[in-house]
Amino acid sequence: MGDIKFFRLEGQSVNEVIGTSMSLEKDLQNLFQKNLRSLMEIDFLKSEYKTTNGRIDMLGLDENKCPVIIEYKRDSNANIVTQGLFYLDWLMNHRDSFHRLVQEKIDRETADDIDWSAPRLVLVAADFNRYDVHAIKQIDRNIDLVRYRKFEDEWLMLDLLTRTAAKSPTAAVEKVATAIGDKRDFFPRKNHKIVMEEASDELKDLYESLKEFLYDLGVDVQERHLKYYVAFRRIKNFACVNLRNQKGNILVFVNGDIGDIDDIEPDCNFIRDVSDIGHYGTGNIEITIASNDDLERAKPIIRRSYERA
Repeated sequence: MGDIKFFRLEGQSVNEVIGTSMSLEKDLQNLFQKNLRSLMEIDFLKSEYKTTNGRIDMLGLDENKCPVIIEYKRDSNANIVTQGLFYLDWLMNHRDSFHRLVQEKIDRETADDIDWSAPRLVLVAADFNRYDVHAIKQIDRNIDLVRYRKFEDEWLMLDLLTRTAAKSPTAAVEKVATAIGDKRDFFPRKNHKIVMEEASDELKDLYESLKEFLYDLGVDVQERHLKYYVAFRRIKNFACVNLRNQKGNILVFVNGDIGDIDDIEPDCNFIRDVSDIGHYGTGNIEITIASNDDLERAKPIIRRSYERA
């Protein structure tokens, strides 16, 4: 695939800094393990997790409380996609093992709140070929291809090369839910898809306008439908959206410094700090959007969250 060029400015001259891969695959894995939340908003659980047919490089829980498998390759490798999918299927058939791991590493409350509707596979490598990119687009799974480059000894670049989002919950999840005779554990009666179906035409139109703006922010924007909200992401979430039919408005949660809001929007009556208030989705700033005027006022705040993601 294409490469990213990195240059050092020296007066009016530029000198290219050549990107390299890690010397050892273990070095790459260790770097991510120590900085996983900063790099990807994923809580590290365990590395080299032993399964019945191999070892998963890393297991984590992302900011949306979805299980994550991360596989690393120091350079490019033709087997990384198929290997990752193999482990993802294994995980979906061993939910109890993952639940116990989260309970052990974090706490029981978090383990009981795992969202199994959108498990993720994150593949990190120095590069991918066009066959990798094409292959994952044919698969109904949540898969991220993340390319990395090291520049000298002080710069690390991550490039979200492509991402696919499952159109529906995985077959493994549906099979397990059917076996226990109750899908409520996975799909509450009032999940966001039902809320969206029941929304008024006016609220649906407002949501579509919001979504159009979010996608226009960049080609790397992806939409992920979870149990209680919709997450719009780059490598990390930058906006989480909830429709509130009874109130006729939309809540958008974004990341940012509440103290900077005055510089963007002096009249902050539709914004509040929710850093210490429980809510569905990620983000420390809540924006209430009830009209197209509210949306226009919210756009600079949302754009800043996108730029930080």
